[in-house]
Amino acid sequence: MSQSVPPPGNPFAGGAVPPGPYTPPPPPAPVRDSLALGLVTALVAALVAGGVYGGIAGAIEREIGFAAIGVGFLVGFAAGKVGGSNPVLPIASAVLSLGGVYLGQLLGIAIIVAKGRNVSATDVFLDNFGLLTEAWNEGKDVMTFLFFALAAFAAFSGAKKAAD
Repeated sequence: MSQSVPPPGNPFAGGAVPPGPYTPPPPPAPVRDSLALGLVTALVAALVAGGVYGGIAGAIEREIGFAAIGVGFLVGFAAGKVGGSNPVLPIASAVLSLGGVYLGQLLGIAIIVAKGRNVSATDVFLDNFGLLTEAWNEGKDVMTFLFFALAAFAAFSGAKKAAD
């Protein structure tokens, strides 16, 4: 036998919670908008990526221009992820990526020179910095500036993309 009328009274009167149709939404993500932290992150990323770029270039004794794009993207992406959507970060990332690529190219030259003279690359880099910049000036060409431009573009777009 079935009832055609529901039983009288409130079935949830004893303290039971009625089941909800949906789970509650997660709390919103915290807003990232720290210019100082983004700039510090971009600087550290530029130094580290430039050092790795120079180490690779020195180890294989040739420059890999496309790796400069990776340096730029890494700098921009790190700044955007940490610093958020501050409009200064893409521009600062582009500038810092240029410094990272330049540092990497100088470090690569220092490693190559150090191999040939059986001295420390650190000594060559620190003691003969003027000679390194002269050697870089003599070896630069149109492709050098193209990869600088591509690195800056990658940093700018990486910072914009990571902030979204």
